Order: sequence, then C-alpha cells, then structure tokens
Amino acid sequence: MGNRLAQERSPYLLQHADNPVEWFPWGDDAFRKARAEDRPIFLSIGYSTCHWCHVMAHESFESADVAAVLNEHFVSIKVDREERPDVDRVYMTFVQVTTQSGGWPMSVWLTPDLKPFYGGTYFPPTSRWGRPGFVEILQEIARVWRTERGKVATSADAVTRQLQALEQTAPTWTTPEASALTRTVQQFQAAFDRRFGGFGDAPKFPRPSELLFLLREYARNQAGSPARAGRAEAISDPDHPAHPAHPADPGHDDLRDMILRTLRAMALGGMRDHVGGGFHRNSVDAAWRVPHFEKMLYDQAQLVLAFVEGAQVSGDPFYLEIAEDTLQYVLREMTDPGGGFYSAEDADSVPPEDAGSAAAHKKEGAFYLWRADELDALLEADAAVVKLRFGVEPAGNAPQDPQQEFTGKNLLYVARSVDDIAGQTAKTAAEVTDVLNRARVRMFEHRLVRPRPHRDDKILTAWNGLMIAAFARVTRVLRGAGAGGPAAAAPYLQAAQRAAAFLRERMWNAGSRTLLRRFRDGHAEIEAYAEDYAYLIFGLLELFQADVDPIWLEWAIALQERQDELFWDEAAGGWFSTTGRDPSVLLRMKEDYDGAEPTASSVSVLNLMVLSHLVEDARWPDRIERTLRLFGARLEQAGRAVPMMAAALSTFLAGLQQIVIVEGEDGTGELERALALQYLPFAITLRVPAERQRVLAESLPFIAAMRPVAGAAAAYVCRNFSCRQPVTEADTLRQELTAVS
Repeated sequence: MGNRLAQERSPYLLQHADNPVEWFPWGDDAFRKARAEDRPIFLSIGYSTCHWCHVMAHESFESADVAAVLNEHFVSIKVDREERPDVDRVYMTFVQVTTQSGGWPMSVWLTPDLKPFYGGTYFPPTSRWGRPGFVEILQEIARVWRTERGKVATSADAVTRQLQALEQTAPTWTTPEASALTRTVQQFQAAFDRRFGGFGDAPKFPRPSELLFLLREYARNQAGSPARAGRAEAISDPDHPAHPAHPADPGHDDLRDMILRTLRAMALGGMRDHVGGGFHRNSVDAAWRVPHFEKMLYDQAQLVLAFVEGAQVSGDPFYLEIAEDTLQYVLREMTDPGGGFYSAEDADSVPPEDAGSAAAHKKEGAFYLWRADELDALLEADAAVVKLRFGVEPAGNAPQDPQQEFTGKNLLYVARSVDDIAGQTAKTAAEVTDVLNRARVRMFEHRLVRPRPHRDDKILTAWNGLMIAAFARVTRVLRGAGAGGPAAAAPYLQAAQRAAAFLRERMWNAGSRTLLRRFRDGHAEIEAYAEDYAYLIFGLLELFQADVDPIWLEWAIALQERQDELFWDEAAGGWFSTTGRDPSVLLRMKEDYDGAEPTASSVSVLNLMVLSHLVEDARWPDRIERTLRLFGARLEQAGRAVPMMAAALSTFLAGLQQIVIVEGEDGTGELERALALQYLPFAITLRVPAERQRVLAESLPFIAAMRPVAGAAAAYVCRNFSCRQPVTEADTLRQELTAVS
C-alpha cells in the first residue's frame, strides 16, 4: 500500500512512496488538511542520493511505530530540494539561523500557515550521540501544540518576521575595488592547507568557484603577460607537479601553486573514482583519502572547468586528462538517450558479497571498495603493481571509518608514483603504466557485475547548463591543443549540442517564453528559477564559442531578457532566486553565497559581460555594475564567501578581449592551436567558418568586415569592438594578445 508520493516523478519522493508515513507532496492538498484538522506540519527535505536521508528513512520513515506517531499528530510533507530549491532555501535559512548548522535530511515543523517553529537535520529514532530521539521530539511537539499553542504561534510569527527582515534589509551599495580581491586572495592563502592542498580542515569539498576565482586573479596579476601564464613546463612524472625554476612573481606563482596543488590533490585522492572516472561529493578527511561517495552532476561540470583551466595555466596535460576522463564518465553513465544529463549517483549500494541476499543492506561506498584478495584473484600477476599504486592493504586501508562500513576493504587513492613503483618492481615506468591501464579495464568490467548505486535520472536545466559549458570548453581546448585535434574534440561538441537541443525542445516554450526546471519520465515540469536561466545561458555562451551557430547566441539573449523580466531587482540590483508568485514560499530570497553551486547573480554578471561584448545593449553594463555594487560590501569584507562574484569582479577589472579567427583556405590551423594553449580567462573567442560569416554578421555586425588575409586564416584581437590589424602567424598572435591585454 503506497502513499500519495506514488503519483510523483521525483526519484526522491518515489523512494518514500511505500513508507507507512502518510506523506503528501508540497502543495495545497497538504496545506488544506493541516488547516482543516488543525495539525502542525512535519516537513522533511532531502534528495535521492543523500546518505543520511537514507539512514533516517530506514530508521524512522519505514518504521510502523514512528509512522503511527506522525500520522496521528502531523501532516507530513516530503520535498525534493533539487526540484524545489525555493522551499529548501527558506527552511534551511530558518534551521541555520536557529541552530547554527544545516544539512540534509532537513526536518522542520510548521504551523498550518507554513511558518516554521522548530527544526534540525538528521534525528536518530531514539536518543544517541547527544541528539534527541525522533519519536521523543514528535511526542513533545505534539504535546506543546495541544497545550501551549499560543507560545508556538508567537514563536512562529517572531521567527518568520526575523527571516523576512533578513531579506528586506535595505541594501548597502559599495563600489568594490581591486583591493577587495587582494584581501580575498589573502583569505584563501591563510586557509590553504600546505600539507594536503585545499582550504581549511576536514571535511573538504570541491568548491570549484574558489579555484576559478584564484585562477583569474593569477592571470590578472601577470603584468599583461597571458603568454607566460600558459607556457608549458616539462614534467617527467605525471604524479608530481613541476615548479618554475625562476619565478618572476613569487606572490602570484605561490597562488598558481596553491591552485594546481589543490587540483592535483583532488585528482590523486580518494575523492576521484580511479576506476570509472568522475568525482565523489567530498572528502571527509583533510588528506583527501576518504570520500563521501555520491556523485553529483554539478560537481563533475564545475571540476571539469577548473581542471581545463589548470591545464592551460600550467601547460601540464595531466589536468586535461582528468577533465576528459570525467567527461567520459558523464557520457557513459549520466547521459540520457535524448541528450540530457542525469543528476546524480548514490553513495550507497548493496555490498557485492551480499548480492542476492534478502537481508542485504546498502552501505556507503560498497560499489567502489576492494579487498586485497579480490584484486589478487582478479589481476593475478598485475595485482602487486595495482596494490602499490592505490595503497591497498591486506586488512583494508581506511584511515577513518565512523560507521564501520569499510572494514577489511580499500579505498583507492594514488599512494605511489609510477617511478616509485618502477623502482620497487624492477619494471620500467612504461611497463608500470601499461599494467595500470590494463588493470583499470579489468577492474571496471569486474565492477559492472556488482549491485550498482541508485542513479537519480531526473534532468535539471541548471545543472545541464553547467555540463554543456564543460563539454564546450573541453571542445575548444582539444580542438587546438589535443593530440587528436578536431577528431578528439568532436564527441564532446556533439554532447554539448545534443544537450542544448534537448533543453530547447523539451524545457523551453518559445511562444510563452517559459523555461522549465525538471524533466523526467517524458514530462517537463516546474517553472525554472533564476539559477536555471543563469546556468543555461552560461552553457549556451560557452557552446557558442565552440560552435558558432547563431541559434545558441539568439537563445541565450532571449533567456537573458526573460530572466531579467522575472528575477531582476530593479530597486537594489541583482537577481532574486524566484519570481515571488508562489504564495506557499514565504520569502523571496536573493542568494549571496557561492557554495557548491554559485549564485544566479554571480553567474549572471559573468554572462552579461560576455553578452555585452558580443551584442551591444545599454541595459547590460548598468546591471553588471549595480550587481557588483550590491555585492560590494560582501566582496570587501568577506570575499571568500562569494568567490564566483569575486571572479566576476576580477573579469570586470581586467576587461574582456574579443578574439575572432576567420577561417582561411586551410582552416584555422596554428592560430586556433595558439589560442587553445593560452590561458585567456578574460577573452571571448570565436572561430568563424567562411560559410557562417554572413549569417553570424546579422547578430554580430562587428565581424562583417573581417576577412582572411591572402587566403590565410586571420585572427582579429579586439577590445570594445575596436580591433587591431589582423595577424596570420601564431607567434604574432601571441604578441598581439600580450599587447592588447
């Protein structure tokens, strides 16, 4: 016997459709029942790949005894935070304000008019670990609701007013200066873990917007020398970073080293899936050894962007290889037949040794862990090399195991370099590499027979926008710098094109100018939020630079105009997260923290800077400056909280170049390669085929007069639509890039 969630499409809600709890989805049916029966609402918010959500579900929501208490005293509502970030943000703000912590699962109790009065995150079924038991909390709240209703109402009204006041505070406009970026860099330098890489102590999360900001500040402070920033350095062992022998700028070379060490630590640590590719959600320890095993699409996308930029700024192909390997994982495991990208893979799965058992219980990381004897049997003579490489121990290698789920098993991480292993095994480095490549294929194939983690197959517009950007960016770099050139880049460009076409066909109604957020099971639903518009526009602008089809630019402009209509705050600047039209959402919030996903305002400022250097529109520069002023005090005082907005300020201060390569009789050749090898975060690059120039010029008039020179491809380097003389040689182009920056 199911509950009302059986009619929903959210994978998270469907996971709870067979609970004995009489769940409602968020909506009027639940609200009416609460009002009619004068019951408080129990609101549970999570997502389908959340480990502790599964734990609480198993302990409490699958329990008939717990369900009896919930069903008698409360109206229970389930919300998927990934589908309804508007609801999640309101009540997460309440939980953070009242408990100084937050996370999922989130548990909040509301009055029938949706005002919160008590909340927290995970609660065990009975008291333990210093946490009150869930049933005890339910019984006490039910008692207070019956006997002290006035106090509950007063508390709910007061905290709601407090939350509303936080959102209605008059803005403090400050024009941020370059000094704000210097201080923000210093904040990151102070937090940098020089032993293990990353920032701060455990747990460590991949927050790529931090690295993207630091990379821009490194480039901006290169004294007008983008060519130096992209110069390759010889690296004999891909496991160990190279360091410049004679740093020209110690302060900023230290910054560059910080960035590259962090990227390398993530790539070599346990947070990366060394068999199947892709990155897990975070590392629970400071040394990047023990991951939290879920895989999120938004992490894959943003980390690819960071690794690509790391490759360009260092000249080290290692970083580009990690980016490609991550995209291969997304293509193989996270791509819908229609072209969109799925949302996530779970941390938990049934251990292989329990497969087929009726009593099997899912455990975190079970799909990814290895016993030493299992590798011996599988890899035979190759096992010794693999165990040295990945730190495999006979009794297991987990330095931390709080839930006792890793006993006797190994979490793979790069423990030794290829050269070290060669020295210990009397093999050459090439032979060791061959063994590792051969073993990876066998381990991957062996892993396929294990019970797989749950995959959340909903397609979210925002996260797909980020992923389109990642595929498009790798396309541009590989097409010029990769060993296979255009052929190697083609699958990535096709993936970006297919995903963009999927969203355009399934998620966008051009007639009503409506964008939707979620697609699953043949249905597109939920009106999009500001982040959906912002991230998709970002992806389309990256795709336009990889594939200069006017359709991508035209759609990006149409989406930007619609985003501004729905979310732009004309009074204060910046973009609200929601339209404010849903009366069930108590607050119309404006995000001001670049977390695992950057704010819509941060991404939108970057989008408008690109758009305004392609198409002139007087409104866009004003919105850029007003948003930077709105976030100015935040940037000046706590820039580390908004690294993507800091990246936008860095871009604003540096100014954008427009670089157009007009195809010649022999294509674009060395000019495109010269661009791909440079780190140019403050440049818009367009590769214009002859057959598209006329139609492109209708949208981009400034390219109409650009021509090849004597039949040879020509590069035009411009600022503010004013271009220098075209160049046809790669060396001359590099000089032009330095001169115009």
